[in-house]
Amino acid sequence: QISLLIGFISVNNSPWTDYSAYSFFQIVTMCDLVMILFFYIIHIFRIYRKLTCVSWPLAEFLHYLIGTILLLIGSIVAAAKSYNLTGLVAGATFGFLATILCVLSMWSSYKVSCITQSTSKYR
Repeated sequence: QISLLIGFISVNNSPWTDYSAYSFFQIVTMCDLVMILFFYIIHIFRIYRKLTCVSWPLAEFLHYLIGTILLLIGSIVAAAKSYNLTGLVAGATFGFLATILCVLSMWSSYKVSCITQSTSKYR
């Protein structure tokens, strides 16, 4: 979350040369931040126990998958259109860092929810 926030602030406070590229990057980072906050609130208040009709591990996995793909695309476009402006390069760099961290989070989420459940069935 912090790397997404730093990337958003870096891009937001820099002079833009291509509005469509950086608007897409800002929208993707804000949507990712809002969805991460949404899942934290669901976890903190244990809402997932009351809403049993939703497969929460699958919803979290899909959130990370879609968010990671969009963040990677946004970071590539932002890096290609940065024109060596330091704030825009920093935003793209933190976007790539957030992409890597989202992949790690997606893998740990999959490993905890799916692999541990499948091995516990056979014990």
